[in-house]
This record gives sequence, structure tokens and C-alpha cells, in this order.
Amino acid sequence: MDLGLAGKVFVVTGGSRGLGRAAAESLRQEGAELVLCGRDPGAVARTADELGVIGVVADLTDPQTPARLVEAAQAAYGRLDGALISVGGPPTGSALTVSDEQWRASFESVFLGPVRLSRAVVEALPDEGGAVAFVLSTSVKQPIPGLAASNGLRPGLAMLAKTMADELGPRGIRVNGLLPGRILTDRLRGLLEQEPEDDARTIPLGRYGEPAEFGRVAAFVLSPAASYLSGTMIAVDGGAMRAL
Repeated sequence: MDLGLAGKVFVVTGGSRGLGRAAAESLRQEGAELVLCGRDPGAVARTADELGVIGVVADLTDPQTPARLVEAAQAAYGRLDGALISVGGPPTGSALTVSDEQWRASFESVFLGPVRLSRAVVEALPDEGGAVAFVLSTSVKQPIPGLAASNGLRPGLAMLAKTMADELGPRGIRVNGLLPGRILTDRLRGLLEQEPEDDARTIPLGRYGEPAEFGRVAAFVLSPAASYLSGTMIAVDGGAMRAL
């Protein structure tokens, strides 16, 4: 199946590792051009070199980052067709132990940073439209124990994505959310060290997901092949989520 991604240009945040990198790899395999960003200069440089894309060292909490990423895409490729907006997970902790400072920092990184970037990307999209996908979490639909900050912030961003889909649909711009479950990234491995009793057999498919399995879904959602898919939250979790 040809996804129609050849020659399309996307910004991918958090693209040097984890789910962002997995999505970047799938997009590149389908012929897309990318501007990827991350906070670790070494990881960004390595990933950009390995994938043959533009790498930008940037933090989404910096208000200047969106303009930098859009300008990098337009300077290198002369166009922009969308973005995959992925950020690192907020700190662990219960509802009563996450501090005010942690809540503020999490809001900047998990919510406000993605909102700023989505605005800048949408303004730069061509007349024929484009696609934006937010990497969220299954905490959008059901709480995850020990991740109160994620449980509090991700659902709000999901509802904003739905609102954007409503507002931008007339321009041909699609907006969706991806809800990864237990995918074997470095972050999950770190969480598993804290929760050694976690058992993949509780997942209906009986295993944790591979990053590439998430990446392929992300590439499809951003592609012209998903041209009638907008305003929806797509779980990539092996069937683990019990909510509809």
C-alpha cells in the first residue's frame, strides 16, 4: 500500500529516541522528509545522520522553538505538510505528591509546548491542507497508577486536538491523537524497573509493543492514505485499555 508520503515534509518532535524516533523511521521508509528535534545534542545529531534528515536541538518549553522548526522545514524543503508532536512523559507520582513546581513544568512540556507548535505548524500548512498528530497516552481514557500528572494533563490535550479537528477541518487539515500503551521504549523500561510486578500477560496480545509497531501507525495517520481520519484518538496498546 502506497501511503502517499513521498516528498511530504513533517516536523517530528522527540524524534531522536523512543516513540518519536520510531515514527520518524517509518515516515522516512515511506519517503517523507523530516525536521526532527530533541533536547540531547548527541542523540539529535546521531539520529539525523542515520535517517538523513534535518536535526534541530530544541526544547518545546521554549516559546521560540516552534518558529525555529517551521523555518528549518521551509528553508530545507520549501514546504511543510504536518507534524508529529511527541514529548517526554511527566514525572511519576500520585495526585497528592506531585508538587506545584512539577505541575507547572509538566504543563509547559506536556500541554503548552505542543499547543504552541501546533499553532505554528497549522499557520504554515499549504492550501491543500495537512495533518497533525499528538502522541498522548492511554491516560486520556483511563488513569495510569503512579502517573497523576499524565492523567491530569493528557485528557485536556486530547480534547484540544478534537477541538482543532473541528476548527481546521474546513481547511482540509486533519488532527488526531495517538494513545500508546506499553511500548518497549527506554521510558517504559525505566518504569518497569520501578514496577517489577508488571506483567505483559495482562495485555490481551500477551506482550509489550515494539516501537516500530507504533511508528507504522503514526506514519499512516499522518499520510494521505488516512484522508478521512480526523478528530479521533487511536489506541496502540495491544488491546490493554478497557475503556471504549
